[in-house]
Amino acid sequence: MEKQKYYLTTPIYYANSRPHVGSAYTTIVCDVIARYRRMCGSEVAYTTGTDEHGVNIERAAEKAGITPQELVDRNQKIFIELWKLLGIHYTDFVRTTSVEHARAVQILVRRTLRRSPHAIYKAKYEGRYCIYDNLYVSDSPEPADCPICGRPAELISEENYFFRLSAFQQRLLDLYEQHPEFVRPDFRLNEARSFVEAGLKDVSISRKSIKWGIPWPDDPEHVFYVWYDALTSYMTAIGFGEGHEGDANPKFRRFWPADVHMIGKEIIRFHAVYWPAFLMAAELPLPKQIFAHGWLLFEQEKMSKSRGNVAYPEPIVKGLDQVAGAKVGNDALRYYLLRETVFGQDGNFSREALITRYNADLANGLGNLASRVLTMISQYLSGVLPDSPSSEATTGGDLEIALEGHAADTCKIARDCFDRFDFSGALGQIWSLVGQTDQLLSLAKPWALAGEENRRRELERVLRRAAEALRIAAVLSHPVIPEATEKIWEQLGETAKLADVRIDELGWAGLKPGTRIGKPGAVFPRLDKKQAWERIEAMEQEIRGPGASAPAGTASGETASAGAAKITIDDFQKIELRAGVIQSAERIPGADKLLKILVDIGGEVRQVLAGVATSYAAENLAGMKVVVVTNLAPRKMRGLESNGMLLAASTGPDGKPVLCTFAEEVSPGAKVR
Repeated sequence: MEKQKYYLTTPIYYANSRPHVGSAYTTIVCDVIARYRRMCGSEVAYTTGTDEHGVNIERAAEKAGITPQELVDRNQKIFIELWKLLGIHYTDFVRTTSVEHARAVQILVRRTLRRSPHAIYKAKYEGRYCIYDNLYVSDSPEPADCPICGRPAELISEENYFFRLSAFQQRLLDLYEQHPEFVRPDFRLNEARSFVEAGLKDVSISRKSIKWGIPWPDDPEHVFYVWYDALTSYMTAIGFGEGHEGDANPKFRRFWPADVHMIGKEIIRFHAVYWPAFLMAAELPLPKQIFAHGWLLFEQEKMSKSRGNVAYPEPIVKGLDQVAGAKVGNDALRYYLLRETVFGQDGNFSREALITRYNADLANGLGNLASRVLTMISQYLSGVLPDSPSSEATTGGDLEIALEGHAADTCKIARDCFDRFDFSGALGQIWSLVGQTDQLLSLAKPWALAGEENRRRELERVLRRAAEALRIAAVLSHPVIPEATEKIWEQLGETAKLADVRIDELGWAGLKPGTRIGKPGAVFPRLDKKQAWERIEAMEQEIRGPGASAPAGTASGETASAGAAKITIDDFQKIELRAGVIQSAERIPGADKLLKILVDIGGEVRQVLAGVATSYAAENLAGMKVVVVTNLAPRKMRGLESNGMLLAASTGPDGKPVLCTFAEEVSPGAKVR
């Protein structure tokens, strides 16, 4: 019987600089999905890669004094090395500068011209474009800022090839209506539908002003616009581009269409609107699902290379390994990213929270359970797994009997959560089983049973059940924390590869009686929080280089590092600082750090969202005099608008904010300079 196929992709990452934790987040998520699907018996193709064309690459290379090819070659190696460090088991890595990809892009546009001859035409383009985020900001020549990075978009005016996107408006709306699973979560589908319903304009898919790109077939003065180029890479990776129509490759025929394109929410328009229209015009099957997850925020603001507020994965993984004296960093990062945030929503990245999760859930939770169970089997049962006759299935205390049922429920619920990409829910259920098994050991007291010869059978039964629960927890959590679970698997005496165990067939009584367990050992040594935090920060500073500042959030009013880049007095005078008096403050439901604050700045009361809830109780802020940046553009967070920023110092290893205030009387609205 042929295995069911499963094809998933990450976005193709822009290769102008080093990847940060946000890039790692999507890639780790896809690795977890790929591992899970393989353990369900599927044949998996998993693609990631680098987007290596465009004006931003040209400019970054010029600044570095090297060619664009040298720049992308260097950065592509960094991606490869990082994915290896993070244990990413992709099957295909695509580069948009490869010969195979150039051929695929040119074949796709030729196929489109044959199948839909009116879909592409030549005309003049004039509009605003952000080179940092490869985003067309406006089709008007009027000045406009990029909605992602906030920088002024550049004016472009030239003759281009256009894709007649407007002709696909109704077909796209029909797609969303007939296949609501095409875009997930459902609120992202609503975003895509609203964008299309507002009216579609034709989009430029070539450039003359850029030279670093794939040449347009039969018109080499033009190169392909970076998004038409990058999106096609999902097909290039699995063999598209062979034969007259491009679809002759057996691997492409086997795996296309993709089951899931996993993306960040900021690029949903390109994937949920442009990409299906491109494929419709070429008469190719559409991907089954676009899943747009939320941003990974750093102190309530999106991590962005263009903003410079990023955290890097390498210092986290290598730093925790060094402090622990064992390989724990990869599993710690993977577990934290998937457990801490409800997938699909925005999540907040914090080194302090990561280390806390590690100690609480991994060291004190699964790691401690494995050590307790295996050490007692080694000491009390000579390291041999006992039998558990079916006649004893209903013997023992209530908690013993309930453990088997809890394990069965855990298998079912966790698999259902994994299928729905509810990783936090799956891990919560698994750790509930870990907690109940710990409770069984605490109540049954195997160490006391071992001293009573007439209770030997009871001792064997308790430890057997605890070992079974440990086995199930290890199998279910293997896609998320592969290194530690492999160690636990070997310590249980299992010789088959854990990755080959069928997670969809997992059940009780899988341990073979008489098996001699391996030598027990700590898989998650407890970490000293201060030492770990300092080591990670020091290693991040090494990556940024001398004089670079550590990442600091700005949405909640934290101050910049003293090592920030120098500015002129003209730059400083652009910032309007005023004294303000807080009128009221209240917590925002679902936000751990944000407070909604009303502040009087003299003749006007502003609503400001500030990430100070870890330092201040909302009810204690009324009357406090603060410093407010009053000329920031409004921005939305948690569905609320913030019209300003409170200045604060960031203190201690956890970065807790301390608001800047005044020791003397200051009137609301007084200028601060």
